[in-house]
Amino acid sequence: MGSIKRKLDENPHGETPQKQLRDNGLMERVDDGAVACLHDVSYPEVYVPSSRPSSAQEGLEPAKVFPFTLDPFQSEAIKCLEDGESVMVSAHTSAGKTVVALYAIAMSLRNKQRVMTTEIWRSMQYKGSEITREVAWVIFDEVHYMRDRERGVVWEESIVMAPKNSRFVFLSATVPNAKEFSDWVAKIHKQPCHIVYTDYRPTPLQHYIFPSGGDGLYLVVDEKGKFREDSFQKALNALVPVSEGEKKKQNGKWQKGLVMDRIGEETDIFKMVKMIIQRQYDPVILFSFSKRECEILAMQMAKMDLNGDDEKVNIETIFWSAMDMLSDDDKKLPQVSHMLPLLKRGIGVHHSGLLPILKEVIEILFQEGLIKVIRQLKETFSIGLNMPAKTVVFTNVRKFDGDKFRWLYSGEYIQMSGRAGRRGIDKRGICILMVDEKLEPSTAKMMVKGSADCLNSAFHLSYNMLLNQLRCEEGDPEHLLRNSFYQFQADRALPDLEKQVKDLELERDSIIIEEEDSLKNYYNLLKQYNSLKKDVHDILLSPRYCLPFLQSGRLVSIQCSRSDEISPSFSIKNQVTWGVIINFQKVKTASEDEASTKPEDSNFTVDVLTRCAVNRDGIGKKIIKIIPLKDPGEPVVVSVSLSQINSLSSLRVHIPNDLLPLEARENTIKKILEILSRFSEKGIPLLDPEDEMNIKSSSYQKEARRIEALESLFDKHEVAKSPLIEKKLKAFHVKQELTVKIKSIKKTMRSSTALAFKDELKARKRVLRRLGYVTTDDVLELKGKVACEISSADELTLTELIFNGVLKDIKVEEMEKLQDATKPREELDMLFVQLQDIARRVANVQLECKVQIDVESFVISFRPDIMDAVYAWAKGSKFYEIMSVTPVFEGSLIRAIRRLEEVLQQLIQAAKSIGETELESKFEEAVSKIKRDIVFAASLYL
Repeated sequence: MGSIKRKLDENPHGETPQKQLRDNGLMERVDDGAVACLHDVSYPEVYVPSSRPSSAQEGLEPAKVFPFTLDPFQSEAIKCLEDGESVMVSAHTSAGKTVVALYAIAMSLRNKQRVMTTEIWRSMQYKGSEITREVAWVIFDEVHYMRDRERGVVWEESIVMAPKNSRFVFLSATVPNAKEFSDWVAKIHKQPCHIVYTDYRPTPLQHYIFPSGGDGLYLVVDEKGKFREDSFQKALNALVPVSEGEKKKQNGKWQKGLVMDRIGEETDIFKMVKMIIQRQYDPVILFSFSKRECEILAMQMAKMDLNGDDEKVNIETIFWSAMDMLSDDDKKLPQVSHMLPLLKRGIGVHHSGLLPILKEVIEILFQEGLIKVIRQLKETFSIGLNMPAKTVVFTNVRKFDGDKFRWLYSGEYIQMSGRAGRRGIDKRGICILMVDEKLEPSTAKMMVKGSADCLNSAFHLSYNMLLNQLRCEEGDPEHLLRNSFYQFQADRALPDLEKQVKDLELERDSIIIEEEDSLKNYYNLLKQYNSLKKDVHDILLSPRYCLPFLQSGRLVSIQCSRSDEISPSFSIKNQVTWGVIINFQKVKTASEDEASTKPEDSNFTVDVLTRCAVNRDGIGKKIIKIIPLKDPGEPVVVSVSLSQINSLSSLRVHIPNDLLPLEARENTIKKILEILSRFSEKGIPLLDPEDEMNIKSSSYQKEARRIEALESLFDKHEVAKSPLIEKKLKAFHVKQELTVKIKSIKKTMRSSTALAFKDELKARKRVLRRLGYVTTDDVLELKGKVACEISSADELTLTELIFNGVLKDIKVEEMEKLQDATKPREELDMLFVQLQDIARRVANVQLECKVQIDVESFVISFRPDIMDAVYAWAKGSKFYEIMSVTPVFEGSLIRAIRRLEEVLQQLIQAAKSIGETELESKFEEAVSKIKRDIVFAASLYL
């Protein structure tokens, strides 16, 4: 296929190569109709083609001959390499992108040039190594991870700083904006950058849904990528919905019943795996999102035996050959002893909490076909390794991202489902998505049929980066920022942002409201009022005060379901109804090994019997809305959060022991209506916040008085009796929201037109000058030279520890900052307090210099959780002894100690750079004390 080449300015909107080529009718197709390869190229604005002959013109033999026929995308990419031009290869997982990297390496060896990986490359660039000028090709594998906050910044720096004679090989999963990325490379390096893009999968995929409570699989996306709407609807209809009759009455109390509870989930997964084995769809990867669940479910499947006697012997031989490098004590670790029986049955577990040597032996056994089922945590399995399976199963599709639980993004689903199908072995790969009724149909459809995630820059400033830029002879922080992919994307977004502002301003100005000035004043009072009401509500309904009063039978007012779009905060009286409390329970929002960001005592739901409208949507799913008691509907027990409760009555009614019969629920609703009628004039009495609920908070009293004052103002306000007040408020609210959007977009535009990080750069330089890292002329001081060497920990805090003399006076074993016990031992307590004090001082200086930082969050990020464990390791304790008293996973502790060794190595270089031989020796001794045994066992791959 010939290259399709065009200049950068001919594609101002950064369309994907796939769209451009479709528009031009230029697509090559293989026999089954799949797209084989799309080839486009980005040129700089001013480009003079090189006169250097290509390898073919020079008569050179191919640098490497592969023992198989290359796919079109591989051939196209190799042609670009032989022409001496950079290339970005964007293809699905397991498509064979590595072939292109191998060819670039072979070319470098043939031409007596160098090839290098990213982290080493960045380090040599900052140290001004002459070797960088000899590097012909730089390979960036999995470049779509440039959106990762940690790795992405290193790669982006490396690309910007690369010498002009360098050429690049970018390997990426499919990304919709590959052309935008290549345009950026072409612009900053003034050289062509090719895009070779393919949606072709050597092994096509079929996507199935397994509905919870159902009895089979439904094909929703076939091997040609066609979405089957009818089958998708059948799968959703097969879901067993949670209904009133499925709630369970235990000990006179109602509890929420889930279709897919722990027992049901286990049964479904067990049934699924059994079916996969029977149909010979193994090996299978089961993706999960909890380490403990990973292990529990694997153990439950241990009653399966998927291997013959010969396979068991082979597994035992391979396993103990790998474990021979461990000490006799370490071989007795529970993780080691418990894993072998499971592996012999053909079942494995793979997650970051495993011992590294165990992870590697499991990977080897899986590649050898000796493990048939592997339970995997998250998408990290086999990154960089050729470890596909015939089938992948998603046992759930929610993950905790460090902040909240969310559904998988379509890009994450694409990445993980790409593990299905082994090239040359399977005719097709099988992906199975287990769903329950909590998953909205639109979310499920987007997941299985959505597009890959865009490659967006995660570039951000760090002090290490800034100091290294200032240290380099040719370093220029502003040049780095100006040429970043982040700035490129910000600038490119400007035309679209300008159009958005224009459209929003037209929409806003078209809204004409009578008495707008008076209405604005009324609207602002209303905002204050609702804000105060919320604050008071949060106090009254906080678990601390309300839990003792959530008894069965208490009358409670709750908010009705709203159908209008305006925020309920812009109505003086939200529509409320009444119900009676049946029960309440605490809801766990995070798995045992993943912390929730919400306060521990805030996650409660209350079961309330009230009147509801019960309907079904197009796929038969129940839609339940709370309505006023007098409206036609059904008496239903609904679970509401504390925030949905409006107030608690001081009255309680008797409720029947058995609420399953409709008559019992209707009679209870009648009792509530009778009470409402009896108190129609004065209103139902509420619990007194101070006398009965014992709320003595001064803030409550102050805000309650302000609410009373505002309520009196509403009655006197000139627009209070204006006709259509609610309609006018809604219109004004829409207008205000549009104004806020316009201001936000304009702020983004201002930061794009100037240097995106300009203000932050100035602020961070102020911090470095204030702390004595650089002079007023941006020349590095001694402290700056030390911080340059530290990239694996907080460079400023660690440097301050060194220069404050803290590390000079402590024992070698005490030099840790780590993570998951409770309190550090007494002899480490003072050291930890000093660390926190220095961290707080560093954070306060940054805040004073206008760097955006949450001081307390920064301070508590230095945690003492596994300080004891690492201290014991440095003192010579055996690993199995430490694990017997430490709650963390073995792999997590090993990762922390290895990270510590990495930091210590950087501190050795830092001490050497300033001639601190005593400190250098102390750090070297610390390394020698922790770098031993199982924690630093050699990789099986080396």
